[in-house]
Amino acid sequence: MDKDKEKVSCSFCGVEKSANTPLIAGLDGFICEACVTLANQVVTSWGRKRELEKIHGPLPTPSAIKQHLDQYVISQDEAKSVLSVAVYNHYKRLKSESGEFPSLADDYDVELSKSNILLLGPSGTGKTLLASTLAKMIGVPFVVADATTLTQAGYVGEDVESVLVRLLDVAEGNVGRAEWGIVYIDEIDKLARSSESATSVRDVSGEGVQQALLKLVEGSKVKVSPKGRSREGGEQVDVDTSNILFIVGGAFTGVEKIIEKRVKPKGGAIGFHADVTDENDTDTDENKQLLHEINSDDLRYFGLIPEFIGRFPVVCALEALDEDALVKILTEPRNSLIKQYQKLFAYDNVRLEFTDEAIHAIARKAMENDTGARGLRSVLESLLRQAMYDIPSRSDVNHCLVNAGVVEGNEALEFSLIPDASDESAVSDKM
Repeated sequence: MDKDKEKVSCSFCGVEKSANTPLIAGLDGFICEACVTLANQVVTSWGRKRELEKIHGPLPTPSAIKQHLDQYVISQDEAKSVLSVAVYNHYKRLKSESGEFPSLADDYDVELSKSNILLLGPSGTGKTLLASTLAKMIGVPFVVADATTLTQAGYVGEDVESVLVRLLDVAEGNVGRAEWGIVYIDEIDKLARSSESATSVRDVSGEGVQQALLKLVEGSKVKVSPKGRSREGGEQVDVDTSNILFIVGGAFTGVEKIIEKRVKPKGGAIGFHADVTDENDTDTDENKQLLHEINSDDLRYFGLIPEFIGRFPVVCALEALDEDALVKILTEPRNSLIKQYQKLFAYDNVRLEFTDEAIHAIARKAMENDTGARGLRSVLESLLRQAMYDIPSRSDVNHCLVNAGVVEGNEALEFSLIPDASDESAVSDKM
């Protein structure tokens, strides 16, 4: 009888206490180590599910994600479709891990892996805008880092882990939210090594950074100091990067020539039989489509190491913007530049108006600068700077007209003045 009383077992699984199976005693029962581990996993899953519900509601479908991107990003339909599918699959994977989707009969041995994204295309085509718009729609923390400022640990500059510190700051110190965030690293093409040959010189900001980023983008637990505290003596937290979606982007200037050598190898004819082509002719539609033919070998020849390329299975090319696309960027998106400047002028009770010819002239001027959509704001700033300086000091202006002559520098901005009470007609003024 006394021996039966001495026998105790786990209140959850029923395993008896032994030298190899110690039990933790509670007020009314016992629990073994295996059940403690299982309970911890269940509670963690509950916490992640609650955290995910705080971040966003029901996950939108890829078509809904693309429709949202269409409101802010002009053109780039293929890139938006690829990103929509990649982001949908990524957060569907997170929701399945949090227990939101019902378990399938044969999914116990299937582990879903994340797919990081590589964006390439000319400067000003919308790479950063696509990533930031996605993050805002999903409702997760988002940070932008510049690859040119990153160095290997131990050298002057920012370590690769600094992007996680910034992500944790955006998440207000909440590690759970940070671990479901999106990190966009720009100018990744600047990390390309200069040649295929081995070198004894330490490359601290090129290939070395690629090596340092490998474990970060693939998924590992990294100790970071939140809120900018120094590593020495400061409180550190573990951030698991396995659920962080990494998107990298770059212009990859010159990669078209590498693709062309592979896709269109030159023939062996010489002399009068050789094809005469202009090597500097890169503005044809055929050359614009070359980026869509890119593969891992092209990226390797460009200077990215194979291990880094393998961490980014989704490769998406963005097309250069033509005049029509720039005109749409000026007028159609919800946050278009024309609407932004019209709102700025409206705060001073002035209606800003652009003629269709002026909008096309602005687009042509931005194309001449070869900076893509970024050049549009520079053109508008230089065009309206004097008006934005003078109008706040005047109370007699109610309308400002921009025509093609103003953009081309042949005419001055035309203002409509508020008539005096004694006047019967409006007055026009030019600056």
